[in-house]
Amino acid sequence: MTTSDPTGLHRVLDKPVGGSLPLPQAARRLDIRKELWPDEVRIRVERLNLDAASFRQLESAHDGDGDAVRREVLDIVADRGKMQNPVTGSGGMLVGVVEEVGPESPLGLKVGDRVATLVSLTLTPLVIEDGLAGWGGDSEQVPCDGYAILFGRSIAAVLPDDLAPELALSVMDVCGAPALTRRVSERYRRGVVAVIGGGGKSGSLSLAAARDAGAGHLIGIVPTEAEASRLREADLADEVVVADARNPVALRDAVAKAGGPADVTVVCVDVPGCEGGAILATADQGTVVFFSMATSFSAAALGAEGLAADVTMLVGNGYVPGHAAYALDLLRANPGVRSLFEGRLAS
Repeated sequence: MTTSDPTGLHRVLDKPVGGSLPLPQAARRLDIRKELWPDEVRIRVERLNLDAASFRQLESAHDGDGDAVRREVLDIVADRGKMQNPVTGSGGMLVGVVEEVGPESPLGLKVGDRVATLVSLTLTPLVIEDGLAGWGGDSEQVPCDGYAILFGRSIAAVLPDDLAPELALSVMDVCGAPALTRRVSERYRRGVVAVIGGGGKSGSLSLAAARDAGAGHLIGIVPTEAEASRLREADLADEVVVADARNPVALRDAVAKAGGPADVTVVCVDVPGCEGGAILATADQGTVVFFSMATSFSAAALGAEGLAADVTMLVGNGYVPGHAAYALDLLRANPGVRSLFEGRLAS
């Protein structure tokens, strides 16, 4: 292409199919040249945050061998010019410092800004230059030296001064979940909101957002007693239940016993097979919000049809205007949320 496109189409290296190129997220390979087009920004990368579903798949595929996980991440990025797990299709996000800004960039960034990208690594041209030498392959957060390219329609937020970068990155990685949860919960004032995976990052923020939206009863669903204990201590839900979200009937019964069915069910777990349980746990004319990259959307649609379930199902796409600032404000205002995030980072 002779001109840049704000979507990043000019960075796609795939051969055109039917005369057109795929968008960067769907593309097989991206152009990683360091030189900028006029509307681009280059970031000196300090840390990657791998998507939870992607990291879980990599860790499982290599039986917890951190060296093997690190090698595969390096291979993926070298092969594709971006971090996109070929099994899960997901990537993550990054933190870094603005290194150069094209003269036509609309992002409002300046050289020296420390930022978190709020677009997926699956569409971000990325080069790793240190071989991930500072990462043991054993955590979602990956110390890294390299560079990444943002397009005209990319999104990035300047990191706040009052939070450690790794903490801010953890929050921004899932900031779309609480913003959309609040929006949906406001439609069911004083209603019941159930969050599957309520002890995790997106789950704990979603519980806090539902409370902020005026939910009348909050149910947090977690898979183990250890997580239940931590969630109860955080005081984010009215009821905390232990249930296997992959068991539809058990999940339905657990939610009903805890005060359901739910008007809003938010799915924040990174394991497959939770679609049926989420649908059964939701009241007629309720809403299910899927925030997991492990979700099978065909299973959700066909499952709801097969159960004659009159529910609205939403795909959380990770972007709602103002989502980063809102998620950070929830962290600051809720000691329980902050304790769960800091606990995850410490472990």
